[in-house]
Amino acid sequence: MCGLCLYHFSALCSDFAEIFNADWFISFLSKDVRIVKELPKIGGKLWAPHRMRVPRKCTQRCYLNRVLPALVKKHVVRLTKFDYRLANRLDSDLQKLRCRVNYHALRFTDPIQEMGEKIIQRMRERSTYFIALHLRFEPDMLAFSGCYYGGGEKEKRELGVIRKRWKTLHASNPEKERRHGRCPLTPEEVGLMLRALGYRKNVHIYVASGDIYGGAKTLAPLKALFPNLHTKETVTSKDELAPFSKYSSRMAALDFIVCDGSDAFVTNNNGNMAKILAGRRRYLGHKRTIRPNARKLYSLFLSRGNMSWDAFSSKVHMAQKGFMGEPKELRPGRGEFHENPTTCICENTDPKTPTKPNPRSEQGLINGTEGRKAITEPTVANHTNEELVGSSAEEDDASVEKEDDTSAEKEDDTSEEKEEIADPEAEDDALVRPDDPELEEVLSD
Repeated sequence: MCGLCLYHFSALCSDFAEIFNADWFISFLSKDVRIVKELPKIGGKLWAPHRMRVPRKCTQRCYLNRVLPALVKKHVVRLTKFDYRLANRLDSDLQKLRCRVNYHALRFTDPIQEMGEKIIQRMRERSTYFIALHLRFEPDMLAFSGCYYGGGEKEKRELGVIRKRWKTLHASNPEKERRHGRCPLTPEEVGLMLRALGYRKNVHIYVASGDIYGGAKTLAPLKALFPNLHTKETVTSKDELAPFSKYSSRMAALDFIVCDGSDAFVTNNNGNMAKILAGRRRYLGHKRTIRPNARKLYSLFLSRGNMSWDAFSSKVHMAQKGFMGEPKELRPGRGEFHENPTTCICENTDPKTPTKPNPRSEQGLINGTEGRKAITEPTVANHTNEELVGSSAEEDDASVEKEDDTSAEKEDDTSEEKEEIADPEAEDDALVRPDDPELEEVLSD
């Protein structure tokens, strides 16, 4: 059955073997499962695979009851829409197999790996410490989210056209989406969050992203907060990127490598790439991964003009508790397994030596906070609440996906004063829904 994986990958726009080292993949997993590159032929013809889709978060028993009978009957099965089709909780042996696949068997091809490492080296030449930011502020992401960012009728028209690509999406309520934390932060909001958390203006940031909606104008507030912004296009030449630039998955693979090699990784969307990176960084020595608590930050951005910078910074610190990538931040078994692979991580049994993050990942945050004190207020215009409340988009509560909105709308002020452990299923998964465009591929730009 797993032998069909490479067949499935070959149907993608960028072939599996053009992104990953297929021979290494097959060799490394040879003791776990037999993997073939081609389907066998019968009478000189390839078997046509039977296409089927399994339920989301399907368990072991689910696969045995649903997939195995089809495989026995049809001999060849192709599982479509495979994102989130495997349950979080499986037997420990299967969980460890997932880790062997995710963190050992999957290797990028030599050209991609070498180019990614070259970009990391050039970032290190600019600064010994750098942040990687997975911005996810491309037109398709914004259109899918159904959010509104103050661009007037032009924005609504442009993103509305893109949104029609997804036939199953309902009419959205932009204000509601934003209030419930389902909207990516703007580049300016990400910058304000990082400055409030204590990162200084001179820190170097690598922006992993495709084409930003609004281009340089949208990035200008972030650049004002952090002038040292870099992308793969700014640290390499056109000739160096030429073998990759025509393939979105290869370009995304380069971003993946740089994000993985960064001292701190900041994600603006909790999609597949962000979750796998977070899990990988936990598994391989624990490097910091920061996830914006968009639901709580939303109200802070709206009221930022009514409070001092010190007060704003203090509230951002409070809102981000449980979202800063601390070693014990997620309880075992909580969140997506790709993000929190606790089954594969050895526990520290000595209570006198608590688990600590990688020292390099702490450097920029500690040096920038001066003992957790707020830094000077950045001189950047407050555009974060422009036109957000006055959106005239149609409100269709009945068409919004079924959810428990009541709990999301009620803010318990007293809870913000207490230490909290993140519950990713209740908070940061708000940005990810079954038809998220990023779920089509792990490595999307």
